[in-house]
Amino acid sequence: MDHGTPRFGSLGARLVLAAALLVGPSDANAQEKRDEFYWLGELNKAAAVMVVEQGIVPRPLGKPIADAVAQVIADASKQGARRSGDYLQVEQLIIAIAGPDGTRLHSGRSRQDINATRMRLFQRDQVLSTLRALNLAREALIGFASAHPDAIVPAYTVGVQAQPVSFGHYILAYTQALERDAVRLAQAFATVNRSPLGSAALGTSSFPVNRPRLAELMGFDGVIENSLDANQLSPIDTGVELVGVAASIALTVGAFVSDLEAQYRLTTPWLTLQEGELTGTSSIMPQKRNPVGINDVRIAASETLGIATTYLFKAHNVPHGVPDYKGNDPIQALARAADTLARLTAVVRQLNFNEERALEEVNADYATTTELADILQRDADVPFRVGHHFASELVTYGRGHGLRPSQIPFTVAQEVYAKAAAHFGRTETRLPLDEASFRRALTPENMVRSSRGLGGPQPAEVRRMLEAQRKQLASDQGWIAEREAKLASASARLEEAFGRLREAR
Repeated sequence: MDHGTPRFGSLGARLVLAAALLVGPSDANAQEKRDEFYWLGELNKAAAVMVVEQGIVPRPLGKPIADAVAQVIADASKQGARRSGDYLQVEQLIIAIAGPDGTRLHSGRSRQDINATRMRLFQRDQVLSTLRALNLAREALIGFASAHPDAIVPAYTVGVQAQPVSFGHYILAYTQALERDAVRLAQAFATVNRSPLGSAALGTSSFPVNRPRLAELMGFDGVIENSLDANQLSPIDTGVELVGVAASIALTVGAFVSDLEAQYRLTTPWLTLQEGELTGTSSIMPQKRNPVGINDVRIAASETLGIATTYLFKAHNVPHGVPDYKGNDPIQALARAADTLARLTAVVRQLNFNEERALEEVNADYATTTELADILQRDADVPFRVGHHFASELVTYGRGHGLRPSQIPFTVAQEVYAKAAAHFGRTETRLPLDEASFRRALTPENMVRSSRGLGGPQPAEVRRMLEAQRKQLASDQGWIAEREAKLASASARLEEAFGRLREAR
């Protein structure tokens, strides 16, 4: 029916490695068997139930076929037994037990729809696994932000210190970005959890195959309706969606890791790893404490992007039905993204934050001068561009004289303002702030507290966003639990239906 159908090659071995991320420790032993053969066995169970229900196979033949399927599965579970993922090889084992009638199991099927479905089953599990890893990273970051919500830190644009923000605000930027990736993973699950099974090679068959029933038995939410799309086209865009989410995760994590790595170029950083398992020493330079854990996160993120990009080239400008895009690159990309997130979680849990040092960095520069211009407009009705020009000239003077903002003489500020006002033709050239107001305007604490915008760094907004993030994380964790329960229920119903078939007289 499908001569030339590509085998998965080394896919099975790679998926067994990736499978460690799919379940919790309590399921580790079961997961060792969750390979290509395992899913082929489940698909054969579903097919046996459906062909009998549909009358494709006479009911008296259903039991021996089901018994043969069960025996092949049991034999492959024995120590040292071979577990082939190729249906034609497994079919020979079924024939050896049930005779030629065992091949009726394959009515209306092809290795094309078997392999397309099995790939989606692996993808489905990996999406949930990656989402679990994502949620653990979000939980660690939310906890870190909650420990220092109102601490002042510098924030940067174009690589230059721009404005002070609160530490909670800074970290929540990353949790919010990762929350969007959680949304993307949930959307990807909805895409992946549609069944190609029963579409045969690409045009279905003359057998009355009940595709929705097959989908139900395998825990899918529905079918990919067009049978040509199901096997030959949907793997392309589904794969692109999956590697896209993996790439998005890698880029967000990479941005955060770049921030951390930049700290290690400073003599006194404010974000560093605790000395221990995630740090390393130099073989020649005794002073070094290398952030190897951070480096490992970056490498994993880069490798995720590499796998994702490779898939796009494989799927680029090829006719439908060729093997190029039918490999496991999307699964590998998601698995590597999950590994990246797990490494990030370990790093976040071992980060030290030096609040005093972060504030010192802010106070050493002029990131608060935006607020000075805002205050002049808001409280003294000075046009913003006048205030901006004044603040800019004040920065030029301060830096030129090696002064911090707090060290600029008030008399100098008055002189600089008079020149700035005159530059714009203002008749009133007296600085409309007393010294106390001027000094307060240049403090980072005042600037952060004075922020009023939605989603800003002010304490009230940070508290609100922290709570929103906690609630959304709990909801996302509940979503995973619901999907896992639904899949477990579908598996139980398949076992029940298959068991009834074997008990039939």
